Parts: sequence; structure tokens; C-alpha cells
Amino acid sequence: MANAGVEVRLRKPLERSLSAGHPWIYRDAVDPFEAPPGAVATVRDGKGRFVARGFVDGESIAVRVFTTRDESLSDDLLALRVTRAMELRRAMVPADTDAWRVLHGEGDRMPGFVCDRYGEVAVIALDGPGAEANGSRLLAVLREPLRSLGVRTILLRRRTPDGARVEAVEGELDEDVRTVREHGMALRADLRRGQKTGLFLDQRESRARVRSLAGGLRVLNLYAYTGGFSAAAGLGGAKSVTSVDIAPGAIELARSTWDANDLPAGAHEAVAADVPEWIAEATRARRRWDLVIADPPSFAPNDASVPAAMKSYRALHTACLGLVAPGGWFLAGSCSSHVTREMFADSLTDAAVKSGRIVQVVDAWGAPGDHPRLLAFPEGDYLKNTLLRMTD
Repeated sequence: MANAGVEVRLRKPLERSLSAGHPWIYRDAVDPFEAPPGAVATVRDGKGRFVARGFVDGESIAVRVFTTRDESLSDDLLALRVTRAMELRRAMVPADTDAWRVLHGEGDRMPGFVCDRYGEVAVIALDGPGAEANGSRLLAVLREPLRSLGVRTILLRRRTPDGARVEAVEGELDEDVRTVREHGMALRADLRRGQKTGLFLDQRESRARVRSLAGGLRVLNLYAYTGGFSAAAGLGGAKSVTSVDIAPGAIELARSTWDANDLPAGAHEAVAADVPEWIAEATRARRRWDLVIADPPSFAPNDASVPAAMKSYRALHTACLGLVAPGGWFLAGSCSSHVTREMFADSLTDAAVKSGRIVQVVDAWGAPGDHPRLLAFPEGDYLKNTLLRMTD
């Protein structure tokens, strides 16, 4: 029998969803209890029967579930989960790529624990106080698997009220900005000050799609961040590429990424500007591109912000469709987990109607295989990409 720690009683009938693999139990679904974040929680139904075991988390999520078996949350169990995650990556990560997600939290049944590899550097991110309390255990089971990949430096990324704080917990970060490879393309990543853990690794296959599509096209990359889509378009033979992002530091990295791929400087226009304002100016000037990419930051950080987010998506998509040349393409992306695929598709339909464009849906996809989602956890289906083509 496993060491129970604290016992938590369900007050809502969640047995079916938990047995299917849903990893979250909210506070309002259980009887009140007191235990520090990171403590082991044994979850029981109203009759006292075992349901699941996990770690106590925070004020909203009461427990993050690690197992539906009556077993110990031992280091051996955590190590087994890491082993299974590595097996998946060996099958999913493409050749000539050394930047990818090693551990995807809930998707790998390690809720709250994320680890990304950037060549010889790995970045661990801890989501929630339960994961924070058990961060040293994660490091202990990850250390050897990471070394087997050639990782020499491990960074720990913590959330603070002022943003993210990054510290080296093994080795040293000799330079904040590093060059990694993705499908043979060079990408520049700021591992100390960048968003996420440095790059949006979940858009790897989207960048490959842009590369295959961009030959001879005029390409506009909005919310360009470090210019991954821009460099992909350049390597794909784009006639010209324009990158727009509000952050001057991101635009500098976009230029650096372009240069790292030995692309012609004259073919890349990198602009630090507020995207909606820049779009309005480009619209007034009647500028057009053959491929427009819009992958903005999350517009919906929580359920309450969804109505405002949908208004923003409709406005963005309408404006972008107006910038696409006849017969051109629009790649729309959303990383908002609170916005469903249906809601995202509706925003594109509304935009097409408002802009007077008749469009084809060529493809739609989410995150790649190193960002798996549990079947019972639709909240993990956060990334949505849709490729549209203008019929006019």
C-alpha cells in the first residue's frame, strides 16, 4: 500500500474522467482539506474507494493526478514516465533537429513538469506550486536522460510576479542566445529572456509547412517573435519576407535568425511595431502579400477573457484577409487553450464574410508529436493552425 499523505474526498462524480486520464481536480470538486503544495494526495470517492493519487497543487487546481493505480509516487514512477516520454521523442523528432520538447507535463502524465532541449542546454519549467515543491525530484530523474542527449547545462525557469526568472541548476549558460537546428534550419533562441522556454517549439511542423509553400511568394509574418516562420519562408525560396513584432529585441533576433541561415539581407524587412497599427497602415497603403502568417500570443489567458479574445481574433483575421493577394494564402494560428477549435473556425468564417473573401480550407493541425495530449484532457488541445487559400 502506497504512502497516502493527505486524503482528498470527491464531492463531484469525476471517477469516470479521472479513470480515463484527466489530470486535474479542481478545488470545488472536493471536500475542503489542508495540505502544503507538493504533498502526496490520495483521492477517494464518496464511499471511500481509491480513485487516484497525485500532488497537491494550488488554489484553483487542488490535485494534479499522476496515477490511477494505488501505487507510490516514487522516483521510480517518475523515472518510468521520463523513459516513456523519451521513447515517444525517438519516434517523433525529425532528423537534423536538436530543439524539441523532452517532457510535456500533462501530456506525458507528469502534470506541471515541462522540459525543453536546446542542443546542449535543457530548460525545465515548473507550472504550479505542486510542481515547484517537487522540482528537485524532477531534476534528479531527468539528469541522466538529458546527459545521454548531450545536455551539459540545465536551466530552471520559475514564474515570479515580475516575469520569469532563469537560473542554472547544472552547468553554466555561457551565452543567453544560442543557435539550434530544426529540420536543418538555424534558429536563434534567447534562453534567459525569451518567451516560453526560448522558442515556440510547438510550431516546428508549421514552420516546415511554410518552408514548403513559400517558393517565389511575398510573405508577411505577423507577431514574428524571433522570425522562425520568416527564416523558413526564406529557405523555401520566398521572393521577399516582412517580419513584424512589437518587441525590438524579438525583431533583432529575427534579423539574427535570418542571417544565421545565410539568407539575402535585401529580401527581409524586419519591423518593430504594434501589429494592429502596422496592419492598419499597410491596409491604407493597399499593400498585399501572397502568404500572410498570423500567430499571435494568447488572447484568452482564462475563461473570462474568451469573449474579448474572440473579438480580437475576428478583427485580426478580417484585417489579415484584406492583406492577402488574389490566389494567396493565410496561415492563422492560436495558442489559446480556452478557445476551442470550433470557436477559432467560427472566427475565420466571420472574418471571411466581413472581408468579402471566399476561401478554401486547405489544412488544419495542432502541436507536433513531442507535445502529446491525453485523450481525456481536451484542455491540452491548445494549439490550432488553419491554412486558408483565397479563391479569387
